[in-house]
Amino acid sequence: MTALVTVTPNPSVDRTLHVQRLVPGVLNRATSPPCIEPSGKGINVALAAHAAGHGATAVFPCGGRTGEELLELLAGTGLPCTAVPISGSVRANISVVGADGETTKINEPGPALSSSEVSALVEASLLPGPGWLAWCGRLPAGFSPADLASAVERARAAGRRVAVDTSGAALAGVLPAQPDLLKPNATELAELTGRPLHTVGDVAAAAEALVRRGVGAVLVSLGADGALLAEAEGVWHGTAPVRRVVNTVGAGDALLAGYLIAAGLHSSAADRLATALRWGATAVAHAGTLVSRPDPAIDVHLHPLDAGRSLTEPII
Repeated sequence: MTALVTVTPNPSVDRTLHVQRLVPGVLNRATSPPCIEPSGKGINVALAAHAAGHGATAVFPCGGRTGEELLELLAGTGLPCTAVPISGSVRANISVVGADGETTKINEPGPALSSSEVSALVEASLLPGPGWLAWCGRLPAGFSPADLASAVERARAAGRRVAVDTSGAALAGVLPAQPDLLKPNATELAELTGRPLHTVGDVAAAAEALVRRGVGAVLVSLGADGALLAEAEGVWHGTAPVRRVVNTVGAGDALLAGYLIAAGLHSSAADRLATALRWGATAVAHAGTLVSRPDPAIDVHLHPLDAGRSLTEPII
């Protein structure tokens, strides 16, 4: 069992609708009833770990009617939670998924947190134990990048290994805190490092630059191109093809969950990446944003680093 704690500063209730093809400006009819799930990146990570039989606790701010719905949904999963009361209401997000797997997502901004609510959330995240703490998702109004960097520093000082999966100013602002793991996607990595990413080699160079700045490891999700892991000891790249892409929402969260579970078991870098890829591929083939146990039939390929290999979707 691993002691994984996730923090979701801006949680949500997600409603996923499936259509044959989304056509803007006209009436679109869903092909099935909506899938309603508790969500937010950290909650997704904790749920993935919990569903696969690993110990996890989700910490998040909670308020309003949507917050009550979120708590009811989480109660049905059995996931241990620490909900920090706030005056605002948790947001609701909508995903529309076409028959070809193309996903359109509409996210509400979520509530603003007061300074006392930010402090309470950070305090709640500092649960005792030597395992991983993962801060996941965009920061709500009232929660600054400096607040996140301070929270990371406090957790590391308390003996936790800290992973961060966020974007924009929050991702840049957390670098001085030297988290043990960053989990950007290719777009976020390009923005953070100011580098165009056309090849696997470009991704490796950008990730290695972050490692040289003191980040323990960088796990980059690359969509159809798999994922890349950079550490001081080296760089690894892998893919896990799936027969049919059903829904890409939550795949990066499952990827991170698989990595943290493997890291908690002190697996090698190659095993951590392979486990992460299998969890991510399982999520892609799943209709909702939640996954159960990773599919052992998924074939994971770890490749020697081919620096000249072009990305399917290069980031300019």
